[in-house]
Amino acid sequence: MKPYGKELIIDIHGCGPGEFSREEIKQYFDDLCFRIDMKQCDLHFWDDLETPEDKKQTSPHTVGVSAIQFILTSNITIHTLPLLGKVFVNIFSCKDFNSRDAANFSVDFFGGRIAKETEVIRL
Repeated sequence: MKPYGKELIIDIHGCGPGEFSREEIKQYFDDLCFRIDMKQCDLHFWDDLETPEDKKQTSPHTVGVSAIQFILTSNITIHTLPLLGKVFVNIFSCKDFNSRDAANFSVDFFGGRIAKETEVIRL
């Protein structure tokens, strides 16, 4: 059976200090999509940027920005945990891409190390 596509799942730990802002994440998506030759479509963020202070997340396990970058062939999602120095990335596409290059670029961009990397071939 011919593969439909693949998903690359990257857990990055030990990321350098930073807030993982919307601007930084947008730049990551722009650079990554250019690097792995993906056409960007809609970009959506989930965070508590406009949430009143008393309603904001405070647990290190939930504070952070999440986003989804739709691409012509599927999507790329990211979840950041700045208080823990972690970033979680999923790249799913029915168009092939260089997984090694995507993982190395992601680690370099966020200044961390790969804690876990999984490639899943979708049928």
